[in-house]
Amino acid sequence: MTTVNINEVTLGIESFGDDDAPLVLLVGGTTMLSWPDTLCERLAAGGRRVVRYDLRDSGESTTRDLEAPAYTLRGLAADAAALADALGGRPAHLAGIGVGGMVAQVAVLDHPGAFSALTLVGTRAVAPGPPDADLPDHDRATMRRLFARPAPDWADREAVADFAASGAEVLGNDPLAARAVAARIWDRTPGTKRLVHMANQLGMVFSRLDCEPRWRERLPEIGVPTLVVHGRHDRFFPVGNGEAIAREVPGARLLVLEKASTAIPDAAVGEVTEAMLALG
Repeated sequence: MTTVNINEVTLGIESFGDDDAPLVLLVGGTTMLSWPDTLCERLAAGGRRVVRYDLRDSGESTTRDLEAPAYTLRGLAADAAALADALGGRPAHLAGIGVGGMVAQVAVLDHPGAFSALTLVGTRAVAPGPPDADLPDHDRATMRRLFARPAPDWADREAVADFAASGAEVLGNDPLAARAVAARIWDRTPGTKRLVHMANQLGMVFSRLDCEPRWRERLPEIGVPTLVVHGRHDRFFPVGNGEAIAREVPGARLLVLEKASTAIPDAAVGEVTEAMLALG
């Protein structure tokens, strides 16, 4: 695990595999630990150099003003292109999960020469906020349950891990896996400020970004092989969002994980790895 300086910021990264192998760049959503270790390891075993990274204001990347970020969604997309260039100087397979999937879509549209393939996991083609009329919104009952939970003491590692586990149960993810990831995120969070810990756990900075102009109407411009992965039981971004992206990106393949929600479960890692490697 190390850092790379690009676009006047520092990004925390972790690498797997041979430095000379084709690059697969994984956009965290918002920290790199959104991507399972086992997926990174299997992609590396498949002959890829895998680099996962933290977005700005998360993990080991530059943290500045969490309540008023001075960058945009397009700035994060530019970070992805600059990082791909800094790591290899040739087109990379870009993958984004959740909010990282939004970054990845804009990055491929704005910087097409930087990327050779695109994987989008559990995301949608419109910014945070009300979706387009033809797209399913967050499941209301699920959101009520999520926000009814009392917030933990963000400076208390065990309380934060418990909070993540309860949220995973509401969403239909594995609570034990969520607990372990939350503890690792807490351990990687610099300093002891409660606001910083909350931002790292919830990715709340992303909801404050300027995400204009829209990019959904540009999806037909994507000219690289594209894989759209979505959990059948995703209650945060229901599967109709992934289906819409797959319809609108020319030639995109849709892979629906029948027993998954928002996270990639261990049982699906092999299937997702195989599909990503097939993109080239």
